[in-house]
Amino acid sequence: MISTIIGRFIVLCAKRAWLVVAIFMTLAAAAVWVSSTHLGVTTDTDKMLSDKLAWKQRSDMMGRLFPQKDNLLVAVIEADLPEEGRATARALAAKLSADHEHFNYVRLPDDDPYLNRNGLMFLDPKPLAKVLDDTVTAQPFLGALAADPSARGLFDSLGLIAQGIQHGQANLSGFQTALNGFADNLEAAANGHPTPLSWQRLLAGSLTDLAGRYQYVMTQPKLDYGSFQPGGAATSAMQAASKDLEFVKSGNAHVYLTGEVKIDDEEFATVADGMVTGLLGSLVLVTVWLTLAVHTWRVIIPIVVTLVTGLLFTTGFAAIAVGTLNLISVAFAILFVGIAVDFAIQFSVRFLGQHPTQTGEAGLEEALFQTGEETGHQILVAALATAAGFLAFTPTAFLGVAELGEIAGIGMMVAFVCTIALLPALLRIFRPAVDHPRTGYLFMKPVDQTIRRWRKPLLGLFALIAIAGMALIPSLKFDGDPLHTKDPKSEGMRTLHLLMANPVSSPYSAEYLAPNLDAAKVMADKAAKLPGVHDAMWLGSYVPTDQDTKLALIQDAAQILLPTLIVPSVKPAPDAAAIKASASATASALGSVLTGLDAKDPLRRIQAALSRLATASDDVVLNTNTALVRFLPMQLDTLKTVLSATPVSIKDVPDIIRRDYLLPDGRALVEIHPSGLVSSNDALHRFVKTVQPLSPDMAGSAVDIVESGRTIVHAFTTAALSAIVMIAIILLVALRKVLDMGLVLAPLLMSALMTVILIVCVPETLNFANIIALPLLLGVGVSFNIYFVMNWRAGVKFPLASPTARAVLFSALTTGTAFGSLALSHHPGTASMGRLLLLSLGCTLVATLVFVPALLPKRPIDEA
Repeated sequence: MISTIIGRFIVLCAKRAWLVVAIFMTLAAAAVWVSSTHLGVTTDTDKMLSDKLAWKQRSDMMGRLFPQKDNLLVAVIEADLPEEGRATARALAAKLSADHEHFNYVRLPDDDPYLNRNGLMFLDPKPLAKVLDDTVTAQPFLGALAADPSARGLFDSLGLIAQGIQHGQANLSGFQTALNGFADNLEAAANGHPTPLSWQRLLAGSLTDLAGRYQYVMTQPKLDYGSFQPGGAATSAMQAASKDLEFVKSGNAHVYLTGEVKIDDEEFATVADGMVTGLLGSLVLVTVWLTLAVHTWRVIIPIVVTLVTGLLFTTGFAAIAVGTLNLISVAFAILFVGIAVDFAIQFSVRFLGQHPTQTGEAGLEEALFQTGEETGHQILVAALATAAGFLAFTPTAFLGVAELGEIAGIGMMVAFVCTIALLPALLRIFRPAVDHPRTGYLFMKPVDQTIRRWRKPLLGLFALIAIAGMALIPSLKFDGDPLHTKDPKSEGMRTLHLLMANPVSSPYSAEYLAPNLDAAKVMADKAAKLPGVHDAMWLGSYVPTDQDTKLALIQDAAQILLPTLIVPSVKPAPDAAAIKASASATASALGSVLTGLDAKDPLRRIQAALSRLATASDDVVLNTNTALVRFLPMQLDTLKTVLSATPVSIKDVPDIIRRDYLLPDGRALVEIHPSGLVSSNDALHRFVKTVQPLSPDMAGSAVDIVESGRTIVHAFTTAALSAIVMIAIILLVALRKVLDMGLVLAPLLMSALMTVILIVCVPETLNFANIIALPLLLGVGVSFNIYFVMNWRAGVKFPLASPTARAVLFSALTTGTAFGSLALSHHPGTASMGRLLLLSLGCTLVATLVFVPALLPKRPIDEA
């Protein structure tokens, strides 16, 4: 009865073809208007999961309480010298701080006066004592430089070394590294290529390495979520400001951008570009497959118009129902093209194979009626089952996919309506010829017979495959780290990988909000002792321990050093002649002690370079002066600052640091950082498993990644089971027999188990982007199976030789084309989705074309 109703409706639409087309085009125009005015796109990944989840609520609470830590755009500066890096960071921060249009705040996290003054006190007593002893030993050298911070003063102070050697009072064993570094610079200058000298490395030695090789400028940009790249304007402003910096222009420093904002912007740009390119490519290739499927433009154009119209309707529905697409729901367009075209192909191939008894208009209408009566109910059941596969996502906590399920689910019903209303009207207008002698694959009859003949062995083989698939299900791995689905070649990700080696700058951490500072200290002490934990930072971490011992050491050194470093009047800058004279005198002094030095002693190289500088041109000498002492005043000021350290308490920690760890109501944050690299899924889970027992309220990026992974896996498991149940109900109602329902579901499950085998063997790790493929293909696979089972019910004896097989094959090709375009995306997450969809589609095709014919209950095959 339903078939007859659909057939009559199709004929009615054909008779009123121009009216139907006019109605659909009007509605399509309205859908375009609604989409252009009401449909937006957001890159805010924070809205991808339900706010009702307990761990998500904790994460959101942390974001609200410490908003300055979210949505960061970070400049990472790598420079040849630490002073060049520090100067570049300060200059960039000064520029960006004045840009209130693009930035909420700008901060230098490692360049705070409090940290600069008390830096030495964060060392352990033993290394601190060594550093201070070495500095005191260099007191005469430093005093001379403080009085005359120029190449003249530097060369004169080197002459003191010669005097010390002559009197047997110079122990230079601890300064060989520094002297070698200085010799390198001096030789380069003598060769006419002066390079800046790092006084931080020269005087601080190995302590320079403790600070790390990078400088950071942290900003919180003002975001525009209505843009494809919300932080794009701020990123452009930062890049423009960086280009004009002195050491960036000279090539001595490089500024790389990273942070949540930068990475998210790059990700969406990659995804959006892939989606647009993939959609256009899919439409072109779909047209090619349609040409091979139906051979005539009189059918191809109606199919394409029907497909585009349905896509416009679905987009309009998305604008009304959702309003804002996310990084996952934007995939609905490609999925619609890949799946909905199946309905039009099935209808058109069957239509071309009809044999009407009449001719002309009457014959065309008869062919449409016969097609509707023959395929209408099949397409309806397929559309309902496919929609069920999509709509099963809607109740899950993974809102990004829930929206996709809602849009695509309704889209399947839109596709059905377009197929039985708009497509017949267009076919009536374009008037293709029917009564094609061969719309199926007659050469496949022997294959049908072979499959039936070897039915039991084939079913046994598939049974073994099913057992293997079930055994491999526990081997499936889910990677919940969103960083692994992003483009590793993007600037944001390349820069982030540079920082991962340092636990403090690593993007993975756990966070605990203690009721007060005392509780924070207890938690930090507990966490720091756990295996796999590098440190546990809280506000008290910024207060040096064992201050009495350390201050005594610092004050003893200060009594010796500060009187020579604090100079009432500094000598005026020398001219070239004065520098040459100093170089000549020092070279002569060093020359008198060379006989007692080792052959590889750096003083020999220094003496030779000074001799050459003494006769160099004025330009070379002045440039040498600039290069050698450019950063000397900065280092002398730093030394005076650290020697003036005083006792500090937690009250002395500045507000800019305090607000990152202490709330106005007294609650205190503890940040727990993992030791080593935890970028692998197993390492991340081990770290979270270690820290979570400390408190059920643990939060932080590492916890969020692990918990979101669990949430997504649960959501997809629920969606898959719900889809199977919903599909089973639809099939039972439509087919009215449990056996027939089983004949549709069995190959569906078989294709899923074959997909499991391929995922493990390829291998292809499941992630939050590609796991969408598994439940979605429940809907795709059920469509193919429905056509074959319902044809078998109607008495079709050669399923692979029938027009249905031809339609299924080209439907698979069009769907594979759409999914294949995803696999070619530059975005790893989208590409993995495409690869998994292709694997699943291949398994679905094998199950439909081989397993289904073998599974169908045996009937005598009429060889005639």
